[in-house]
Amino acid sequence: MDQEIQKDKEELHNDILVAALKLFAEKGYFNTSLTEIAELSGVKTSAGIYKHFKNKQEIAQALYLWIIDRLNVSIDDIRRRNRKSSEQLREIVDLWFRLTDEAPEVMQFLLVLNISEFLPEEKPIMETPPFVKIIKILQNGIKEGEIKAIDGQRAYCHFFGIIENTLKQVLTGNLKKKADYYEGDAWLSAWATIVKK
Repeated sequence: MDQEIQKDKEELHNDILVAALKLFAEKGYFNTSLTEIAELSGVKTSAGIYKHFKNKQEIAQALYLWIIDRLNVSIDDIRRRNRKSSEQLREIVDLWFRLTDEAPEVMQFLLVLNISEFLPEEKPIMETPPFVKIIKILQNGIKEGEIKAIDGQRAYCHFFGIIENTLKQVLTGNLKKKADYYEGDAWLSAWATIVKK
């Protein structure tokens, strides 16, 4: 029986997204064809993709919105579990390092690909709900005296600059060990840049 027929519409839709994510992470958005996405997802031809998405950009948009939504849910959970900004930031760092090891394509999509090149109509990543919430965590830490008195955006740059650069180096293969290996040092370095002494 035809693989396409065996799968229900939602499952096939998700398979297309997973295949696209893998290919975008490996080859980049512009170097990935609909034919490759179709082949990897189990759709017989690229024409089968059109039953689910209008074009490659719509696939990328669906991926972006899905990743941002999942990240938003995770940030909300972290904020509910922890009161102090330092605890919330530590869990966010744990999440990002874990995702880099367990779901590198997601982190590649977020940190390495230049999303504005192929999704110019979407909000910049820093204006999406999870990142706005991270800035609020930093601002609360400043207000509570846990983080030195700088604005939230600068605190983000200092703190997450170290975290994001470390993860990019892992994702691009410049750092050879798994992300987990570098987490402790990255956390200490990043926290030292913003902690109120």
